[in-house]
Amino acid sequence: MFPWARFFLYVLVTAGTPGPNTLSSMSNGSRLGFRRTLPYIFGIWAGFSIVSLACTLLCSTLEALIPSIRKPMLVLGACYILYLARKTWRAGAVGDTAATRSGFRDGFFLQFVNPKIYVYCIVSMQSYVLPLYQGRPATLLLFALLLAFLGFCLNLCWAGFGSLLRVLFSRYAAIVNKVMALLMVWCAVRLFL
Repeated sequence: MFPWARFFLYVLVTAGTPGPNTLSSMSNGSRLGFRRTLPYIFGIWAGFSIVSLACTLLCSTLEALIPSIRKPMLVLGACYILYLARKTWRAGAVGDTAATRSGFRDGFFLQFVNPKIYVYCIVSMQSYVLPLYQGRPATLLLFALLLAFLGFCLNLCWAGFGSLLRVLFSRYAAIVNKVMALLMVWCAVRLFL
């Protein structure tokens, strides 16, 4: 029997805690509002789905390769997170979206350098799914898509929270942007700790 309660608790803790996806979704929700953040979140979902499928299909192979690709992935991930932090730091007032708008492409490409989702997908598969469903490709495909969808739902929550911040703290947009940017820098640094 599949351990649904433990699986969902792991997903909530891993995908719902602050990381590049959640913090950038919250930041964009704060700067752009919920509706204009949706393309970014859909980009996250699309990229997340591809990464989740790749991790699922290649889990045993990736396990052998992770030591050799870990450092470059961390460097690429940290660079991209710092790029997003810079965009957030330089963002103007809440309504000013001209040069700082994050769209589908930004969310999509973040997933390929986001080590947190690789760990999330690989650990989910190895700990919960593969022991019960190895050799059942359709089931593995559904679990991979479920992992991405649950991440999507949690990012929507973070964007909604950011959107509430927009309404509540629009007067303090510069401070909110700086705090979000610093949190993203913190995430980038944490990749190496």
